[in-house]
Amino acid sequence: MNIKSIFLAICIFLSYPLKSQTPKIEAIPAEIDFNEKQQDWDGFGFNYVETAQTRDYNNWRQDYGGFSLLTDGQKKEIMDLVFGNDGLKVQIIKMFLDPWHQKEVGGPFDHESTTEHMRYFVWKGLELTRQRGDDLEIITTLYGPPAWATIQDSIGGRDIDSKHFSNLNQYMVHWVKYLKDNGYPVKYLSPHNEGEDFYRWNYETGTQRLEKFDYNTYWSPELVNHFLKTAHRSLDEMGLKGVGLTNGEPSNWTRFFYWGYAQGLYEDPLAMANIGLLTTHGFINGDMSKLSYGIANPLTTDLLREKREHLHAWVTSFSWGPSGVDFLRMVHENIYTAKVNGIIPWAGIQNPSQWIGGDPNPGCAIQVNDDSSYTVRIWYYFYKHLTRAGRRGMSVVKAWLASPQAHIIAFGSNGSRNPDAFVVTSNIFIWDLPLEIKIKGTGSTRFKAYRTTQDGEELYEDIGIYEVQNDAIIYDPPKGSTTTFIAVD
Repeated sequence: MNIKSIFLAICIFLSYPLKSQTPKIEAIPAEIDFNEKQQDWDGFGFNYVETAQTRDYNNWRQDYGGFSLLTDGQKKEIMDLVFGNDGLKVQIIKMFLDPWHQKEVGGPFDHESTTEHMRYFVWKGLELTRQRGDDLEIITTLYGPPAWATIQDSIGGRDIDSKHFSNLNQYMVHWVKYLKDNGYPVKYLSPHNEGEDFYRWNYETGTQRLEKFDYNTYWSPELVNHFLKTAHRSLDEMGLKGVGLTNGEPSNWTRFFYWGYAQGLYEDPLAMANIGLLTTHGFINGDMSKLSYGIANPLTTDLLREKREHLHAWVTSFSWGPSGVDFLRMVHENIYTAKVNGIIPWAGIQNPSQWIGGDPNPGCAIQVNDDSSYTVRIWYYFYKHLTRAGRRGMSVVKAWLASPQAHIIAFGSNGSRNPDAFVVTSNIFIWDLPLEIKIKGTGSTRFKAYRTTQDGEELYEDIGIYEVQNDAIIYDPPKGSTTTFIAVD
């Protein structure tokens, strides 16, 4: 065949219509592999915040959580919603240590006046939790030091006075001892709340710039490491060897890594040896023009697990977001991108009028109103999908979904008594296709499903049993919905 003939044959071949090399797409692909463990799971949590901003507790007994407004009957209803058999059944609690527990160095401690409602909430929750054969794990965080511990000698002062650092350690440890002696199962002590954020203070005076800022003080990477290398001795002396230390709680993962805290830990063998848990606030704000910019990333967990392979990490506060589906997206990013082992959102119960200037992170599970009523908000039901699916002792397992408007969070039994489960959140509005979720690595073929929709039409509603057929579940979720699937056999 000559060149002309070859060229003619190619032209004729190209003129024929090409047959499709792939089948017609009739569903959005997704997959879960319960055998592909990503990390251990420690559970989901809750945070009752009492004093947070007041600079004169005698004149303003701030109770941001709002229990001071409610009757005993209302409190019991809320306890059931959070800890009861049909409630969230959270397994982790964060308790703040405010600056009001010791007026002067060497003076008497008062651990009760400013913590009445927080302690009540946790204790009653502990009782309900243990009644069903479970238990709580408590992390307690220094919200801000007492005035005497700062160079500014004021509540909210920026700089810790170095001559009082050991006294500040004792301030924290004495609180832990008080809680333990009274039966609260404290597991971790955290030294600061967003202590990296030096922008909150006037540069010259070290006083907070805005009245709305909550308690805090500045903790440099060096100061964090110094705490990790010294505070364990104070715990040991008080008979608290079982309580672990954390690095404190930077605002987000971006600051944790890029502001020197992760690298500082990595380069300090003694600090790394003494840390019991990585902690940060998992706030996510993708707007790079904002000072609050921060995204979930694995840089810190990957780096520090080079030194401590099995070091766990918890997110100990983040916004409930503008909607339930946004909240679930932020949880997904913290679990699958930042690779955490536990999550506690910011204050789950709030009386918004108690926050100066309005809460910068609106949204919560339960809102206490000024007329002494309370409202169960839509976020509660979205959170319930997570807390009922991901239980302590389970594992995060491989899951993906081929849409930027939807995602899956999946938990494997991991040898626990908890069944395999997964949570599908969808805000899909472009492609009108169902999901085809391939199911691998489980012996279960039937999953009981519960659904919440953003419009409130369904609130953790039982929507029946879904069968695994041809190794997949076909599911067409409504826009703005979350659905939990829990294995039943």
